[in-house]
Amino acid sequence: MTDLENILPLWHELEASGADYVLATIVAVEGSSYRKPGARMLLAQDGRRAGTVSGGCLEAEVARRAWWLTVERTVVERYSTVDDDGDLPFGSGCGGVVFILLERRTTAASLIAALEAAFAARTSLAIAAILEGPRMGRRAYAGLPEGPWNASGTKDELSDLAALEDLAKLSLIRCKSLERIITVDGVPTRAWVDYRAARPGLWIFGAGDDAKPLVNLARELGWFVGVADGRSNLATRERFPRADAISVLPIKSLPDEAERHLALRTSDAVVIMTHSYEQDARILGSVLRGASESIPTYIGVLGPQRRTRELLAEVERLLDLPADSDRVDHWLEMAQLHTPMGLDVGAETPATIALSILAEIQQTLNAATALPLRQVRATRIAAAQY
Repeated sequence: MTDLENILPLWHELEASGADYVLATIVAVEGSSYRKPGARMLLAQDGRRAGTVSGGCLEAEVARRAWWLTVERTVVERYSTVDDDGDLPFGSGCGGVVFILLERRTTAASLIAALEAAFAARTSLAIAAILEGPRMGRRAYAGLPEGPWNASGTKDELSDLAALEDLAKLSLIRCKSLERIITVDGVPTRAWVDYRAARPGLWIFGAGDDAKPLVNLARELGWFVGVADGRSNLATRERFPRADAISVLPIKSLPDEAERHLALRTSDAVVIMTHSYEQDARILGSVLRGASESIPTYIGVLGPQRRTRELLAEVERLLDLPADSDRVDHWLEMAQLHTPMGLDVGAETPATIALSILAEIQQTLNAATALPLRQVRATRIAAAQY
């Protein structure tokens, strides 16, 4: 689960009771750190906490000091995972320094509400915050979905902070977090934008037993997970209690009525694993019927490529297209289509196969190398020396 999913239950409880709390957010890192900027932890007055800002070496220290540090104002505090009197990491830390923004409910409530709204709507969000001076903690947002949440500051209050709003918009356009010096009240001021990518979505077409570990592992990663199948006895809430959405598909109406029954986004990942030739063909045809730029980012088909080639030939018939081996070859060569799907991790059981599939989806969504990190590091060092 994500930090936010861990934080929200405690936050809702505290909000309902009117209790105060402290929100800790990493805003910068020097050296090595287990958690990166954007990691958050919520602290209740009774000692409860949710989320993390380290691998376990800083949480107690942050909690111990957070309340008295924020008595009068929002602050950015420096925390080191290296002992001041030695070179050994403190509490098994990473040997780096993290800077953490500490704030009370008065400013944190609107931020968490905005994060929750974007998470639920599966939209990207950019949060620009001032990190120094009398306006520390003041924020501007870009990408907020419409909804009944309260922003930190009205448009009128933020009218003199146009540079902060512009920075949030720039972050949303570039799809990355940013740190800049902007002018606030005529003074150069440090600002940071936390870019939060849209929550990944995974649609699993196939409600067999082998889909269960795939659902559970994807939910552990914080992804939106939908399960769909033409068999009503399999696509049930009892079988998939952790799925965000469950749908029984009218298979015979696909792919002709795909738009009515498949709520897919181009940023989604799709896995087709019904183990039924007819279902797989009709679902694959529904996914592929649009232009290549409008289909999901990842389309995985369980089974050998030979079977997928046969499915694609059937897709041609379902879409009333003339048989064309070149078209089938083109589909097979599409970057979005993965068949057989998954990374080679020696998977044999349903659980390890699920790991293999999700690893490939993660790699695809982030355009990562899927190489061992030690090899990536060695390559970067070599490139820098060259």
